[in-house]
Amino acid sequence: MNTLVLAAQAAQGGGMGGMLVMMVVIFAIMWFFMVRPQQKKQKKIREFQNSLQEGTKVVCGGGIFGTVKRIDQAKNIVEVEIARGVVISVDRSYVFADVTQQQPNA
Repeated sequence: MNTLVLAAQAAQGGGMGGMLVMMVVIFAIMWFFMVRPQQKKQKKIREFQNSLQEGTKVVCGGGIFGTVKRIDQAKNIVEVEIARGVVISVDRSYVFADVTQQQPNA
């Protein structure tokens, strides 16, 4: 009877190591499928924001479409023309995409 109790306790102790390995595997899978793609997307957006040029058609935060008219590097501000003669100032970090590179919905 004592040997059965000792065998059961030994089996439970081995389960803790397996549980730890399983947690590490779950974390690795979560990082690979969730965190890594998001980091790649953020890097691509940052590269686009740093390579902005005048005349580029962009989408700003809030879904505002427009054309870049002027970029102020010192203040990190982009002036975007959203209609003929209507120019707004937007922080560079709120300019997200190049409209010409987006695919229209079919």
